[in-house]
Amino acid sequence: MSEYNISVIRGDGIGIEVVEEGIKVLNAVGGEYGIDWNWVEHPWGSDYYMENGTVMPSDGLDTLSESDGIFLGAVGHPDIQDHITLGGLLLPIRRSFDQYVCERPSVLYEGITSPLEGYGPGEIDMVVVRENTEGEYADVGGFVYPDFPEELGIQSAVFTRKGCERIIRHAFELARRRNKARHVTSITKSNALGYGMLVWDRAFDRVAEDYPDIETGSLLIDAACMDFIRRPESFDVVVGSNLFGDILTDIGAIITGSMGLAPSGNIDPERRYPSMFEPVHGSAPDITGQGIANPLATILSGAMMLRHLGEEAAAESVEKASLRVVALGETLTPDLGGTSRTEDVGDAVVAALT
Repeated sequence: MSEYNISVIRGDGIGIEVVEEGIKVLNAVGGEYGIDWNWVEHPWGSDYYMENGTVMPSDGLDTLSESDGIFLGAVGHPDIQDHITLGGLLLPIRRSFDQYVCERPSVLYEGITSPLEGYGPGEIDMVVVRENTEGEYADVGGFVYPDFPEELGIQSAVFTRKGCERIIRHAFELARRRNKARHVTSITKSNALGYGMLVWDRAFDRVAEDYPDIETGSLLIDAACMDFIRRPESFDVVVGSNLFGDILTDIGAIITGSMGLAPSGNIDPERRYPSMFEPVHGSAPDITGQGIANPLATILSGAMMLRHLGEEAAAESVEKASLRVVALGETLTPDLGGTSRTEDVGDAVVAALT
């Protein structure tokens, strides 16, 4: 029997709804594979901010540090600026626990029709490895003369040799494990950003020398966005900075059917701290409370958490069950052309586990 203490942050909007289904599936697969979950709920997010003036308590990170993992729904509220929830919860967690790897797979599954013509199941199959703790989201800068006509904001990106090399090396190791096209594409913009992105480019060239068995390529971010749409089959593992990885994974989710199918993991590969698993989508206030949010991204994020915890068989079971539900096409939410409710999809995945 394995036992894990998992911190649960349902957050805001549909995050509350989809996490419920993720926990339902993880409890079910836990019963089959001898996994005992201890779910520790933390009511942090926008509601907590409106009541307390902070997104999480001052000792929140200390509390989370005792966990084996973090299961997150979504944060964001239409009445609160995004930088408050992002800067008050997600970024502190990612940085404090050195979750420098953000893995976001994009796969066209059987039963899903891509908005791109001519692509069948499995013909789009890539994973974006996003640097998660520095780069453009390093929050270095400041204001001069705020609220005056001369108001000035300075925003600096931070690229370190260590930070670039470790995320790029992770991408190469992932390409070896996937054993598909065995190709890594670096995303850059060094033609315009001639300092930080040159640190990135040089790091990529150095690390690539250690992996002669892996083919490589380098694309400017604008060209990469174009090629994600015109020839997505050419990508295997894509590695990019914090901002570039964020942009590309939204495209990757849409061309493979829906943001509701896009899982992600914020990972400390050295396992010094808890890693955090969440769907790529946001809190979707426009459909909150309607019971139609797609929980599959959250359920698949749970599978990523299982795999990170070393529960490979259970992770594979959740993935296969989820894909069986998608392939059958009988229990799908409206984003995938169905009429089912959120809880129906969770129940269908549980049933498919057996």
